[in-house]
Amino acid sequence: MPDIAIVDYGMGNLRSVSKALEHVAQGASISVTSNPEVVRSASRVVVPGQGAMPDCLRELDKLGLRKAVVDAALHKPFLGICLGLQMLFDSSEEGNVKGLGIVSGKVRRFSAPATTANVQQRLKVPHMGWNQVHQAVAHPMWKDIPQDARFYFVHSYYVETATPEPAAAYTEYPFPFTCAVAKDNIFAVQFHPEKSQESGLALLSNFVHWQPTVFKGTRSRF
Repeated sequence: MPDIAIVDYGMGNLRSVSKALEHVAQGASISVTSNPEVVRSASRVVVPGQGAMPDCLRELDKLGLRKAVVDAALHKPFLGICLGLQMLFDSSEEGNVKGLGIVSGKVRRFSAPATTANVQQRLKVPHMGWNQVHQAVAHPMWKDIPQDARFYFVHSYYVETATPEPAAAYTEYPFPFTCAVAKDNIFAVQFHPEKSQESGLALLSNFVHWQPTVFKGTRSRF
């Protein structure tokens, strides 16, 4: 029974995630696995991923991982990274596919040019590189991470929550979009903490020690 299972469905830089977790959770047993039973037995679950949403969902089904991932998201500390965030939502414009439906909302594609404050800006898609993350709620996963700390992003799609409550952080590109969600035992981010140096390691360390309760944070305005 591993302390932390990193779900391997063939998409994502699993070695970087594993190494970063090993650094902040010394002594913990960490398993990179595509075995649903190992995921079910783990105390904590991390679902990373890069690539296309249709491929992601197809591989989860092919490997028999969908139910194990859903069960983890409903019952134990769960960290989603990049596609691990997007798969939680109801649907995605990428391939017009249904997601896991755990967080209400949609996954949308960045459009270019984008308009903000009546000014058109031509976006580079994918959104790639360092950007500030504005924490919208107080949450244990933000412990020791400064407001507007910079994290590393690589993505062409972003999540749009159906209601404000799950949104835990925002980033501007050039408009504010949700880049982290928090729901009970779930915390999921669009950025890559394993590539985000000190702040990313702090977030992963917080996950290792996080004891979720039904959480209602104090919301700030972006």
